Amino acid sequence: MKVLVLGSGGREHALAWKIAQGKGVEKVFIAPGNAGTATVGQNVDIGVNDFEKISDFALKEKISLVVVGPEDPLVNGIVDFLAEKGISAFGPSKKAAMIEGSKVFTRDLLAKYRIPSAEYSAFTDAESAKAYLRKKGAPIVVKADGLAAGKGVIVCETEVEAEQAIDRIIVAKEFGAAGAKVILEEKLVGEEASYLAFTDGKTVVPMASSQDHKRAFDNDAGPNTGGMGAYSPAPVVTKKIEKEVLGKIMFPAIEAMRKEGRPYKGVLYAGLMITEKGPRVLEFNCRFGDPETQVILPRMQSDLVHVLQACIGGTLAEHKVKWSKKACTCVVMASGGYPGSYEKGKEIFGLEKAAKLRDSVVFHAGTRLENGKVVSSGGRVLGVTALGKAIGESIANAYKAVALISFEKMHFRKDIGQKALLRMKKSSGKTRQG
Repeated sequence: MKVLVLGSGGREHALAWKIAQGKGVEKVFIAPGNAGTATVGQNVDIGVNDFEKISDFALKEKISLVVVGPEDPLVNGIVDFLAEKGISAFGPSKKAAMIEGSKVFTRDLLAKYRIPSAEYSAFTDAESAKAYLRKKGAPIVVKADGLAAGKGVIVCETEVEAEQAIDRIIVAKEFGAAGAKVILEEKLVGEEASYLAFTDGKTVVPMASSQDHKRAFDNDAGPNTGGMGAYSPAPVVTKKIEKEVLGKIMFPAIEAMRKEGRPYKGVLYAGLMITEKGPRVLEFNCRFGDPETQVILPRMQSDLVHVLQACIGGTLAEHKVKWSKKACTCVVMASGGYPGSYEKGKEIFGLEKAAKLRDSVVFHAGTRLENGKVVSSGGRVLGVTALGKAIGESIANAYKAVALISFEKMHFRKDIGQKALLRMKKSSGKTRQG
């Protein structure tokens, strides 16, 4: 069979890499892809939102399965579009993808079905939002309603910061149409975790837990980014917490979507805050996470294509997904200045050396081939990923690979996974004392 993966980031490289290992997979195409995806399949120069060209290519090449990476085409309805052409695609319908397409929709859904989350209110004008802010005070979280490439969430410690965030979103329209509405939300206190699950609209099969690092700099300082690294498993998601996440969040969310006439098939990604009172939903995403996918898929022992097809066909209950007991860590190497302005076209050195390391794989995010050389073409450039017997070993292996790679003005966090080590140390201390 032939598979087409849509997207050009690290998530898509990881998906193409894992899909290419599947039994019966003859060829993997990636549209538009990057320098890394070209090593596991064939890149195709088609944009992810060019639905007509995608369907024409899929029909011409007799593609058996289209796997959609980014949220934009899902929210724009690509799965419905391809289905009308008789093309099988993995991901939620346009109506179901609203769970990421509109934060107001999701907040209302959570409130209606009593799924644990934060207190919130939504506004279409700045003055009303600021009046609510004065009533609630800070700290508070200000969010653009629509898709903003992971940058539409602003955590504000003071009312002045919150007022500025409201003005950026509604008045200055920094996020365009995504900021037509703004949400002001209670700031939840705890530790974040990412929880992804496969679903066919009825059955929910969890993936291995993971934790992303959103802030640009060490010790969670600086602006939010698309993600500077991740690790799996996340020790904060204990067996007790996982049971609560599944019972109070994931299953109820899938059932809520069904009741709303928006049956959900695909990956449901819950961004969680693990608070003293238990897990709370920060956001839902309608696709694989990035960089979470880079640490989850190397731990997956089952055939990914079979699982994706089961989600589409409604037979997920018949599949048991197996996971390695090994841990995995991904360190994102970014362009200097990211998530602000940055330069492109920087030649990347050391990729061949890093590729020779055991248990390591370098997923490309923002790269392209230029005159036979791999150069940077985005903010997040590489996701340097490694397995290990435990989290500490996977962290050491990832940074060992990072040390072999270089490009001008590169930037990466040096503390990926430290929260996990700290939590495990505290946990073992309590066990000894007990």
